[in-house]
Amino acid sequence: MPDVDLVLRSTRVVTPEGTRAASVAVTDGKIAAVLPYDAEVPAGARLEDFADDVLLPGLVDTHVHVNDPGRTAWEGFWTATRAAAAGGITTLLDMPLNSLPPTTTVDNLRTKQDVARPKAHVDVGFWGGAIPSNVKDLRPLYDAGVFGFKCFLSPSGVEEFPELDQEQLARSMAEITGFGGQLIVHAEDPHHLETAPQKSGPAYADFLASRPRDAENTAIEGLIAHARRLGARVHVLHLSSSDALPLIAAAKREGVRITVESCPHFLTLTAEEVPDGATEFKCCPPIREAENQDALWQGLADGTIDCVVSDHSPCTTDLKTPDFASAWGGISSLQLGLPAIWTEARRRGHSLEDVVRWMSAAPAELAGLAQKGAIEAGRDADFAVLAPDETFTVDPAELHHRNQVTAYAGKTLHGVVRSTWLRGVRIADNGTLAEPTGRLLERKN
Repeated sequence: MPDVDLVLRSTRVVTPEGTRAASVAVTDGKIAAVLPYDAEVPAGARLEDFADDVLLPGLVDTHVHVNDPGRTAWEGFWTATRAAAAGGITTLLDMPLNSLPPTTTVDNLRTKQDVARPKAHVDVGFWGGAIPSNVKDLRPLYDAGVFGFKCFLSPSGVEEFPELDQEQLARSMAEITGFGGQLIVHAEDPHHLETAPQKSGPAYADFLASRPRDAENTAIEGLIAHARRLGARVHVLHLSSSDALPLIAAAKREGVRITVESCPHFLTLTAEEVPDGATEFKCCPPIREAENQDALWQGLADGTIDCVVSDHSPCTTDLKTPDFASAWGGISSLQLGLPAIWTEARRRGHSLEDVVRWMSAAPAELAGLAQKGAIEAGRDADFAVLAPDETFTVDPAELHHRNQVTAYAGKTLHGVVRSTWLRGVRIADNGTLAEPTGRLLERKN
């Protein structure tokens, strides 16, 4: 074994083979070995003993709207990556829209990378965007290192990132499939949205009616058909409608290359608890009813849903007006995803091993990040140290997000992140953040 400079020890280390007492040896930012708990600490190595706190692989969040540059009043790489680090996330992938410029050309990608590089407290990668006008830019973007391409099938909410119609979707998907890329899709059918009842005001029930489950179901059905025909890799973003689960499960059994994510807000919050006017709960697709949530958890348990990521989509406080029709849609949860999911998972009888699979291993696999997502030899020494039985009450003023607007305000959650480690360096310690040491990641061939 190469010279070890750090050993992390815990009675509970979550590895791909299960949870066990172990000592994790680190050399030059990589995991050198997972050793027995009482293994001798090599000469010259520093020992960090976490006792009964759980050592997890750092989380990988593949769905974050950082909004930098251009809308940094909404978030920004400095605050987003600090919030990520405080929440046990060591790698995030930035969405291509809500920044100005959007990540739809190589020049725009380089602009965003230049902005992110000095501000990144965690490792950061980038999705490219697929819009009607940039089919010619997709291959160059892929060659420049984006991890895949995001598109919308209905209006995105920002004019610089228009949606694809069915013909444009097929054209972009064929182009991306031709060079082995992946398309990730905001799947809501525009025709169902246009014909749904639209009513302004503070009533959550009215907003929920305006984004029906059929909009998701129809869009996903169409994506499956395209993916089947083209042999394409397609990923469904932020699944909210449990009605689509049988369609997805059948497609997977058939061999269609489709993967699916859901988000903490769909798995921990319910329509029944949203107060009228509380637009911090607004997102698209929307938070649905408790029985829908139960079915989503079943989809996670049986593997129909592959992973859980934040879809952190923040905005300034003034954009969260009390009118659900006009308020900005997006949930801020980057720092809170791990405790939110763990709180509900433990209540439903799931283990931390399940949470690690959903929030670290599976997102890393989705993005092709072979060096992330697990505590095993050869991977990056990225860790979160969690006190799983301790609780805290969410105080928005204590969050590292730029705008302290969150649907979780006042909720008591299980799971306190003690510290976060990036390539063997402690980057967060009980909420105190170190200087940025994150790197920019590019897709590997």
